Amino acid sequence: MAYTVLARRYRSQTFDDVVGQDAVAQTLRNAIESDRVAHAYLFNGTRGVGKTTMARVLAKSLNCLEFDAPTLTPCCKCDSCVNVNTGEDLDVIEIDGASNNSVDDIRELRQNAIYRPARSRFKIYIIDEVHMLSPNAFNALLKILEEPPEHVKFIFATTEPNKILPTVQSRCQRFDFNSISPPIVGAQLKKILKSEKIKADDDLILHLSRLANGSMRDALSLLDQLISTGIEPLTVELLEEFLGEPNRAKICNLLDRISEKDAAEVLNIVDSLLKTGLTCIQIADSLISCMRDLMVISAAGDSSELLMLTADEKKAMTAVSQKFDIPALIFSITTLEKLRWTIKNSESARALLEASMLRLALSEHFLGVEKLINQLKQSIARPTAAGAGQVKKKLTAEPAINDIPAAVETIAASELTLESINQNWPTIVSTAKGMTASMLKNGVPAQYTGGTLTVNFEQEFNRVGCHDRHDEICKIFRAATGASIKMKFELQNGADKAPAAPAGNRPINSSKRQEILDDPDIKTIIAGLNATVSSIELAKEEQ
Repeated sequence: MAYTVLARRYRSQTFDDVVGQDAVAQTLRNAIESDRVAHAYLFNGTRGVGKTTMARVLAKSLNCLEFDAPTLTPCCKCDSCVNVNTGEDLDVIEIDGASNNSVDDIRELRQNAIYRPARSRFKIYIIDEVHMLSPNAFNALLKILEEPPEHVKFIFATTEPNKILPTVQSRCQRFDFNSISPPIVGAQLKKILKSEKIKADDDLILHLSRLANGSMRDALSLLDQLISTGIEPLTVELLEEFLGEPNRAKICNLLDRISEKDAAEVLNIVDSLLKTGLTCIQIADSLISCMRDLMVISAAGDSSELLMLTADEKKAMTAVSQKFDIPALIFSITTLEKLRWTIKNSESARALLEASMLRLALSEHFLGVEKLINQLKQSIARPTAAGAGQVKKKLTAEPAINDIPAAVETIAASELTLESINQNWPTIVSTAKGMTASMLKNGVPAQYTGGTLTVNFEQEFNRVGCHDRHDEICKIFRAATGASIKMKFELQNGADKAPAAPAGNRPINSSKRQEILDDPDIKTIIAGLNATVSSIELAKEEQ
């Protein structure tokens, strides 16, 4: 006798057997019980979730010969029930919409529909993939669909309801079939394995439930392939060896190396995965799946019901998740998804995959602002290696006065003049450090009145940079001269102005600018990167 695959052998026979679609089953039960069965139904859902199976169960319930009226529990033994299961019943006609999609096919259906059923109560038309019908075929179907003979019922099944004309959908009762959750898929797999007397690891059941992606038929097809190997017990290793599924531990290790910026090892792991026969797309898919789990762990914790992980996987993934932040994971997932579509049509798939892996390994260049702030704050709080018990060094944009040597002879504030400042200006500037010194040396003291020194610049960049470091420069001046003064930084007449803001952006006023620069987090970032703020503008969307 020919072998029957698990997906057919364990197909639901009654409403009570239906798995994962309780709401639809209950609604159809109530319709039969109250004698309110509609003349047309539209079953919508992804592949393998039970649309055609539910259509057959409904057909058997309406036409079972063991009962004098539609029943909730068809016998599954009479000629009608048996023939419906095999798709050979004279009064339950199953039509493939993909291959019978012309207007002539629908005309033939209309001509035959007027005749009463041969032996059953109803003549039932089950049209699978109904969205494949041509527009003319849909239009030909409209009239009989709106006013069918009393003995005719229509059941349409589709994965793409958006392609069905609204005029057709309005004449049907629509039921949306949900993807079947992994726990329900796993429970059904265990039940089938027990019935088949086949031993399998619990971890394998979890992996199959995850790979099924909400489709019971996909899960049973994968299980059938594993059983056909003839090896018991069924294990995860068997799944990886015979079905070419990526090793989850290797994928997790790859993510760990990416987080550690270990470029050489990242390339080695990618190479080892490719040598096992995996395609670049399979590797990208597995990385997306694992990064999604990392994102869930980071956002909702490792006990979230959104995760489908073994105990070992959860432990390893939790450790790796601490090395990524959520913005980096979001960036990585979108990058890999774009890569996935790119390598489909590329002859350089491996090079693209390796380049993307190295790009992700440089994730420090794509840090979110929050993580950057946290890292800088940690570096501030971290004691030096030479003195772990000493006072922690503060990272600041303003140098301590004690760090600035008294480079010139102290000048009394009352004796300070523009001429004396100009004479000592090169020496005062030499006590500054880094970017402050490079910008300040381009300034020329131009006026000193009322305790305020005005310094002119030829370039806006240097003027703005010194303005942002006003307090620091005043301290440098006080340490060098002994005089406390205020400073103004201005452009010389005829000097170049700052470049115009990009189209759509608008500069901010001085008070708003100072408010932004005084923000502690902004100060921390500027100091940590030794950066200079040249301009601040409102983005177009913030205006």
